Amino acid sequence: MRLKLKNTPEQIELIKAMGNKNQLVAREASEAFAAFLGPVIQRVLQQAATAGAIYTDAPFNQDEGASYPLDLYYNENNDGYVSTWSQSVAGGLPTSQDVSAIQELKIATYRLDSAVSITKKYARQARLDVVSKLVERMSQEVLLKQETNAWSVALNALANASSSYVTAANLGITDLAAGSHVVPAHEGNKFQLADLNKLMTLNKRINSSWDGGTADSAYSAGITDLYVSPEIKEQIRAFAYQPMNTIQAPSGTSSVPLPDSIRTDIFNQAGMQEIYGVNIVELNELGLSQKYNTLFKHFAGTNVIGPHSTAGRAAALGATTADEVLVGVDNSRGAFIRAISQDADTGDTFTTAPDDQFTQRNERIGFYGSLEEGRVCIDARAIVGLVV
Repeated sequence: MRLKLKNTPEQIELIKAMGNKNQLVAREASEAFAAFLGPVIQRVLQQAATAGAIYTDAPFNQDEGASYPLDLYYNENNDGYVSTWSQSVAGGLPTSQDVSAIQELKIATYRLDSAVSITKKYARQARLDVVSKLVERMSQEVLLKQETNAWSVALNALANASSSYVTAANLGITDLAAGSHVVPAHEGNKFQLADLNKLMTLNKRINSSWDGGTADSAYSAGITDLYVSPEIKEQIRAFAYQPMNTIQAPSGTSSVPLPDSIRTDIFNQAGMQEIYGVNIVELNELGLSQKYNTLFKHFAGTNVIGPHSTAGRAAALGATTADEVLVGVDNSRGAFIRAISQDADTGDTFTTAPDDQFTQRNERIGFYGSLEEGRVCIDARAIVGLVV
């Protein structure tokens, strides 16, 4: 991300004042800049976060505990309990917990913070480029922590969720971990339309009603977003010039290609952003040896079966480095909740203040910023995966 402060007389004067030799003047200017800094970083975090499209904010007063009502999820399971995934500390291992659907879910929250500083000479010189980098650094540090924690909860829920209505037989898959929300691709290292079609079927089976019948169609819109790596997006662009047929063509005939109109759309758009009404979202953190893929493999262990053959059968995901996961999310459900603390007076969720660790002798000025949040997956039926 790139941030650039406006070159205005007021901005220049404020930044110069932060480097003033008079401690009182410098302190007042730093407090004024900190008040400006908080809302800017808060907006950056809202716009840059990839997990922001998955999680729904549930603000709570900073002096109160975070909680969420589960009444709307009552009777989704036969036993009257809702399985949730959350983490109690930042960077901790997300764990599953069964909570009575008539209870209020208490959400564990944690603080994400960052501290940055520069020498006062840059402030006295009104170096807007240096101060802009200071703001960028604080934003990036908090964003990195925020994204890692958010995706840890989502990926753990995906790796360990289980639904009794998912079987290898009804999905037409030879080797499938019982109840798993993750299915292997038709062919290793390749993403095809047949795979997305299978994911949509999986989502329908997972979203059976609590008694195994047809669910209210208004409650689930199916998969709305599919998160993929740049390499998978490359394969989607290749749909424009490759045949797409997973069934062996009869002798003497050729494979059935995509319609020319769809190929033209892919060619003109340099890759489709939507297939079958599902948004395709590209994440650099997904893909072979990338951190979200590695994190998912750690959570999945032997619970998930990959498409690669070992001794005549598919191997568990943790047994190979050649598989990557694609993540499908149903954002219509509101199943992923972000409890976020907000200031009772201003409503701000990210707060900043001058860093008081520096003395006049240090000739430095700094700022400390933080937010308090907690991530929880209330209904894992809103997430499915494909291993390619």
